[in-house]
Amino acid sequence: MLVLGVILLVLGFLFSIPVLWTIGIILAVAGAVLAVAGATGRRIGGRAHWY
Repeated sequence: MLVLGVILLVLGFLFSIPVLWTIGIILAVAGAVLAVAGATGRRIGGRAHWY
């Protein structure tokens, strides 16, 4: 989710599409929060590991 957010941020910036920019910010922030929560060992969605 973090990678997709960054890709959408770059595409939104390059093509000047505000919707991609906004969705990219939301996905990047959500991905960063989930990555930090997962790195601390907290369960996300009731699961300890995602495969």
